[in-house]
Amino acid sequence: MKKTFKKLGALLLAGTMAASLMVGCGQASGGGAAAPTSDGAASGDAAPAASGDNITIGVSIWSSTDVLGSQCKKIVDKAAKANGVEVQYVDQGHVSEQVTASVEQLCAAGCKGIIICNSADSEMTSAINTCTENGVYIAQFFRIISEENSPEVYKTACNSKYYVGAVHEDEVTNGYTLVNLLLEKGDRTIGLEAWTVGDATFQLRWKGYQQAIDEWNAAHPDDKATMTEPVYANTSSEEGAAAAMSLYNSNPGMDALIVAGGGGDPLVGSIGAFANEGLTGKIDVVSTDFLDDLADQLKSGGMFAESGGHFCDPLFAFFLVLNAVKGNYVKEEGTFGYEILFPYLYVSSPDDYANYEKYFVKDDPYTDEEMVEMAGYSFEDLSKAASNLSIDDVISRHSN
Repeated sequence: MKKTFKKLGALLLAGTMAASLMVGCGQASGGGAAAPTSDGAASGDAAPAASGDNITIGVSIWSSTDVLGSQCKKIVDKAAKANGVEVQYVDQGHVSEQVTASVEQLCAAGCKGIIICNSADSEMTSAINTCTENGVYIAQFFRIISEENSPEVYKTACNSKYYVGAVHEDEVTNGYTLVNLLLEKGDRTIGLEAWTVGDATFQLRWKGYQQAIDEWNAAHPDDKATMTEPVYANTSSEEGAAAAMSLYNSNPGMDALIVAGGGGDPLVGSIGAFANEGLTGKIDVVSTDFLDDLADQLKSGGMFAESGGHFCDPLFAFFLVLNAVKGNYVKEEGTFGYEILFPYLYVSSPDDYANYEKYFVKDDPYTDEEMVEMAGYSFEDLSKAASNLSIDDVISRHSN
């Protein structure tokens, strides 16, 4: 089984990195919000904006305090401080009205650029229009507008010089690999827990899950697997616990659960609910959100495996927007903009997690000096840095 893990893990560690500059619009590519809070400092040595004003970058995020969100905030804050940039956050809970309101608030607060993790493509029309009206640059992280599913929203992005682009990951491969891990383990009745209806990232992961199921069933007609329709848990641990138990109680023989995402809290709730019912190690749980106690969960059987991204997506979106504000990155008129497709990290054992924890949690994958240098990269160099990011890459850089 360990050999199977390593083979499948290698697929993710290798990734399917593809960074494309200025994708043409005729080509395929893959109640209210809280008041903004400010972080960062103006003590760095980064070059100021052309007008000489200080630069403030806004961050519209589902949560800046849950497992993944707090890691995102930590790395962006570090980059902002190193480059003398102020940062303001609005937590919007992936509630559509709050997502669009967050962009309005950040524009009103004087931000010159915004990075956003939206919950659905449809929200981006309002977000882009608001930024265009206010002359504020915007880039997505963990997300990209689907040209196929949302052609009008995609066109809006192409038509605005203020929409910079997107930093995201190969979600189909992520989903495909997760389910193959479960199938190779012997699981055949898989529950699916999602977070928000219509979220573009979940739709892509779901496509990968289903692709793996379909391929397995075609190759093993006498040993077929099933996957439930998704039960939505939003972004809270309580709803995650309820969703996990609903799936378990409604599907006799369920032997695996995919927690598709949601920032980490739904996964915490799901694992906790299974533990309370004495199901730890009896239901193989996989997910895309890294937990603070993942090593312990892997040892206890609370988690079977993790395949997914990490908190550096917003860091690279931050650099995209910062360079747009400074006038260093100017997208070609009528194009989608700058796109970075991130490779995935993969963890399937306590030893794997120990290296992840050392180089991505207890320490940061980039030093202050590296973050200042990266802020001055050309887009090609920035894309290359993203494609190279891995545990081995960090070990190599920090051991020299």
